[in-house]
Amino acid sequence: MNYELIKLCWRVTRQTPVRLLWKFLWNFCRPNLRNMRQFERRQRRGEPFFPAFNMISVTETCNLACSGCWVTRGGRRSLTTEQVDGIIRQSKLHGSRFFGILGGEPLMYKGLLDIFDRHSDCYFQLFTNGTLLNADIARRLRKAGNVTPLISIEGLEQESDSRRQAGDVYRRTLQGVGACREAGLIFGIAASICQTNFDELVSREHIERVARLGATYLWYYIYRPVGADARPEAALTSEQITRLRQFLVSERLNAPVALIDVYWDAEGKAICPGATGMSHHISPSGALEFCPVIQMATDFLNADASNLSALYAQSQFLSGMRRQIAQATRGCILMENPQLMAEIIRGYDAREATSRGTAMQEYARMKPVPCHDMGAAAIPEKSAPYRWLKRHYFFGFGAYG
Repeated sequence: MNYELIKLCWRVTRQTPVRLLWKFLWNFCRPNLRNMRQFERRQRRGEPFFPAFNMISVTETCNLACSGCWVTRGGRRSLTTEQVDGIIRQSKLHGSRFFGILGGEPLMYKGLLDIFDRHSDCYFQLFTNGTLLNADIARRLRKAGNVTPLISIEGLEQESDSRRQAGDVYRRTLQGVGACREAGLIFGIAASICQTNFDELVSREHIERVARLGATYLWYYIYRPVGADARPEAALTSEQITRLRQFLVSERLNAPVALIDVYWDAEGKAICPGATGMSHHISPSGALEFCPVIQMATDFLNADASNLSALYAQSQFLSGMRRQIAQATRGCILMENPQLMAEIIRGYDAREATSRGTAMQEYARMKPVPCHDMGAAAIPEKSAPYRWLKRHYFFGFGAYG
């Protein structure tokens, strides 16, 4: 019996108001089960395409300038609130009620909290660096009840300041974490794992630290060397990726927080959410992108995003990317074969969706680095609850089959 899982559930029920727990169950858990079944059915029947989930970057604007970030430094592009509302309305028509809200720093986007209030029947994951997440905002999120902040901590004091290229970032981020805990929010902590933070963050000590901070879940990403300041030397080695996978599989058996990844299925085989069609990304310029780090597109939203369904159904670019990337790799094509990725993009005459205008030059400079596809060395999940979730909840639809 997983006593740590029981203790986690007990801790969450004690620190989280009943109304927020009900919102999580009613707005997130219940509709997402149905949404995934609807998505699988559309895929199986060859019906017009619409992803299970949309990731929405509402703005390029950010108060930090982190190394290895794909967002344009000093960028000012943003979706209009009419477009964000339209994306959500169109998604609801297809059964999708869960959205990842990214930036830049999304808390710098005016009107964001009002959007959460207007769409009280949806659930939102707010990707934030936490430095602007004060008590007032946490109380607004508690009142809305339909938002889980995912706060990025890229390392302890020295590493955070180095990666963020700013001072006092770790302390300010922890203030945001404290505001979430004080408000009783369901929240998580995320980290993009690279060479310089591997030992600090891929550890039982960090898991227990996150639990003491009051987080419900800990989300591990693999660093992708993209953007104007890519720093490929920070990319993980193949051995470190294997160690990360082994760590997750082992620690999930008795971790005091839920450990999340989106890289491997229940059998440990690599997966790309974009290649399966499970999720795509909408940029601050209104571009429909294959994923957040591939910033090229042929399809753009109109003024109120009422064309979103038609764009997804008719996009030769996105359907071609899904097909060609799935044929090329189970892993991340940006890391594994950036030249092939650029060749595929050029075949569709896609244009850049950023305001910096240098994405294709950045891809041309990239060299292959190890990604999460472990081939025959795949490590299956050991945690029965997590195996069930990956098979039936969000990775259950025979990807690449």
